[in-house]
Amino acid sequence: MRDKTNPRVRVSRRVKPSRRAWLVAWSLTLAGGAAGWAAFPPLGWWPMAMVSTALLFAATRLLTPWRAFTVALGYGFVMFLPLLWWAKFAAGVVPWVILSAACAVLLGLAAPTWRYAAKLVQPKAWCLQPLLFAVLFTAADTFRGYFPFNGFPWVRFCFSQADSPLARLARLGGAPLITFAAALAGALLVSAGDQFVRRGRVTWAKGAVALALAAGIIILPAAIPLPTAAQSGTLLVAGVQGDVAVTEEGLFAHQREVLQNHVDGTLALAAAGVQPDVVLWPENSTDIDPETNQEAWDAIDGAAQAIDAPILVGSIQYTETGQRYNLGVVWEPGVGITDRYAKQHPAPWAEYIPMRSFSRLFSKKVDLIQHDMLPGTKPAVLALPVERLGRSVTLGDVICFEVADDAVVTGSIANGAEILVIQTNNASFGHTSESTQQLAMSRLRAIEYGRATVQVSTVGISAVIAPDGTVLEQTGLFEAAQFTAELPLRTSKTPAVWLARPVAVGFMLVGLALALAGIGAGVVARRRGSSRS
Repeated sequence: MRDKTNPRVRVSRRVKPSRRAWLVAWSLTLAGGAAGWAAFPPLGWWPMAMVSTALLFAATRLLTPWRAFTVALGYGFVMFLPLLWWAKFAAGVVPWVILSAACAVLLGLAAPTWRYAAKLVQPKAWCLQPLLFAVLFTAADTFRGYFPFNGFPWVRFCFSQADSPLARLARLGGAPLITFAAALAGALLVSAGDQFVRRGRVTWAKGAVALALAAGIIILPAAIPLPTAAQSGTLLVAGVQGDVAVTEEGLFAHQREVLQNHVDGTLALAAAGVQPDVVLWPENSTDIDPETNQEAWDAIDGAAQAIDAPILVGSIQYTETGQRYNLGVVWEPGVGITDRYAKQHPAPWAEYIPMRSFSRLFSKKVDLIQHDMLPGTKPAVLALPVERLGRSVTLGDVICFEVADDAVVTGSIANGAEILVIQTNNASFGHTSESTQQLAMSRLRAIEYGRATVQVSTVGISAVIAPDGTVLEQTGLFEAAQFTAELPLRTSKTPAVWLARPVAVGFMLVGLALALAGIGAGVVARRRGSSRS
């Protein structure tokens, strides 16, 4: 476009935001990041998730795509740095910052992509802008669970909603549906505010509609039923949290102490007259392979025979090449291992080191992981013989980080899991909120698939969770504890078993298509503008 008074002078169509507008945008996004942090444990104020997305939507809707990206990065850093503080405790400052930055970048992609997609609709289409934002925000949040190195799905937005009515949406379409609902509700609240500040009955009516939609999205999922009744009998479980004093050398320096603590906890249950169908031990309850170490074999089998019940043991298996598998094994008294599951999704930089030489430049702690963990290929289920029921119970065994992986948990239920056990080892993270964040995920999985769930840890937090997500019993951090519970076995499958993955992939594909279409629309508009000028 040219200045009419001087045809040789071109006037830019892009209007740079004023200093005040920049200040407002940054203030909104930084406040939004803080609200996002508050939605997760340790605070767990779930309504703040909607506040967070509302502030991000409000801050970025008037910015160009890449200006929106810069402020969204600030949003991500403010949220992820405190949420992932436990990574600093476990691995050091540089890995913590790099992990937080990666999450901030991947989630921050929601801002430019939704601004590009917004080119497809008129600015006055107030009801479509929130929808585009919610789709693109969900796509970016879900994408973190797939990339890089098989993804880092920890603290996805959906995992902040275990106490919210939105949690029940997971039963219908999986965890990403929760993120979508939270983002859409937040954006609709901003659209409602826009309409209410204007004059006129029409705009106020639009504001009322937007407000009603936001309220409906948040409230109506409470009507989704969460059945908890047993469908195939009950299972009498006992759990042992052995505890261990972790030193600078790490948990692997206390292998025999960890094993003995869990043996002692099981013997204490037996001495108290407890007669369970199964005793649950956590991940890494023995880091000594009992199939190659007779002393470890005798200790575990002695505990199993004393309580006269199978034990689910968190074990390890080393290969001839020096690599290892992280196992959950069913140990029958007097027999040994009768079934095993190898963790499918080892955590990068925690259980294996990608690009080891390069990674060592940032933290020497990578050398604490001397043996890289290999991924298993078997679904996360185990056959547990239960004499009282006269049959084998299909036990869903999800190991630590896998509770955040939609595919692993869905595969467990699809292959017949009647109950879920989350074996975990939180000893590397001290008294941080890592374990409570994991508990929130375990609760959401119980709701999503309608399964009683037990999270059992070496040092805490261990918990017994009903199929509706209610915590029935819970231990503290770094305490030796034993617990018992009679839990319902359930066989019905929620729609999420079939729809969770298609919904997740669908959001990512639709998000990508919208972004590309928006970019294309912007290129066409600029070319037309240039030709007219």
